[in-house]
Amino acid sequence: MAESGNEDVLEWVERIAKYCADQDGVPLIAGRVLGWLMICDPPEQSAEEIAAAIGASRASLSTNLRLLSSVGFVHRLTKPGSRTVYYRVDDDAWEKVVQRQIASLASLGQIMRDGMTLAGPSTTRSARIGAAHEVFLWMEQVFADAPPPPSAARSAKER
Repeated sequence: MAESGNEDVLEWVERIAKYCADQDGVPLIAGRVLGWLMICDPPEQSAEEIAAAIGASRASLSTNLRLLSSVGFVHRLTKPGSRTVYYRVDDDAWEKVVQRQIASLASLGQIMRDGMTLAGPSTTRSARIGAAHEVFLWMEQVFADAPPPPSAARSAKER
């Protein structure tokens, strides 16, 4: 069970926060919220519980919970008989993130293809663009050959 006083847990949460900040430009508080909601027990936490666990102000927490909700990482829920709002990491949050990143890279790959056409064959410009284009062609092949994500495989079995 993860507890807010557990230094190892909070260190792990901070590692998640730093990764999200470094890789995606996500505010550290949002990364801490995400990290906490991934490891906390119970998995649903109120804003007060999250704030106490990660040492965030309510104002900062509200802003970052909205951010995480808007990109599909967390969702809000209520419990019968309670007016408290709870937050939980979506089960498919990471799959959504990876799919968005793949789509973004595919879009950049298309831009490289367009650049190859624009630069023309056998020019210095096309060589530079061509090197990038080859990476995107390789990436397309890797993803074309890859098995579906775990949740897609589960969904297919449930049908």
